[in-house]
Amino acid sequence: MTEFPDAKIYLVDDDVGVREALAWLLRTRRLISDGFDSAEDFLAGAAIARQEPDVPCCVLLDVRMTGMSGLALFEKLRLLPWQAAMPIIFLSGHADVATAVAAVKRGAFDFCEKPFSDNALVDRVEQALRQSAAQLAERAVQRELQQRLDSLTERERDVMNLVVAGLPNKLVADQLQISVRTVEVHRSRVFDKMGVKSAVELANRLRDA
Repeated sequence: MTEFPDAKIYLVDDDVGVREALAWLLRTRRLISDGFDSAEDFLAGAAIARQEPDVPCCVLLDVRMTGMSGLALFEKLRLLPWQAAMPIIFLSGHADVATAVAAVKRGAFDFCEKPFSDNALVDRVEQALRQSAAQLAERAVQRELQQRLDSLTERERDVMNLVVAGLPNKLVADQLQISVRTVEVHRSRVFDKMGVKSAVELANRLRDA
């Protein structure tokens, strides 16, 4: 069984034979795929071209296609804020290797030269899915943190910033011209909303954001 039962691989190639062969190969590893015969078709029909994916995914993209080239599509996709969560593996003929290598330097996950080794290709797909899963998890953590920060009142943010800076409650109270008791109440609420139990834990969480 695959470690990514819900993952989706997008096959973008104008050769129907290649798409069918790739889909069959991926099924042997119990991986789900969706095929597109052009870059334009992918942009119009693939959900990840319009919204962040909710499951690990990757794109197998032919360099040369009728209409928009794979490289032109890649340049559009790399501008998406969730591009790191949808690794792109180029499928290139010998003449396109230099182009594929250049794309890798610009952020593509990898390239496989045709004719490719079936096992090597699926191995790279699974590695790309691991990257996708890690990126999606990181983005989820970031969204949760932002939601927690958005839940703070303006005064709670003021207290949080001073607490994270290392000031004791007395100095926080002096700086904000409020009572120490009020600082303690705000501090407790900040810890509760941010899901932490100490100023050190809070600082670490904000630093890692």
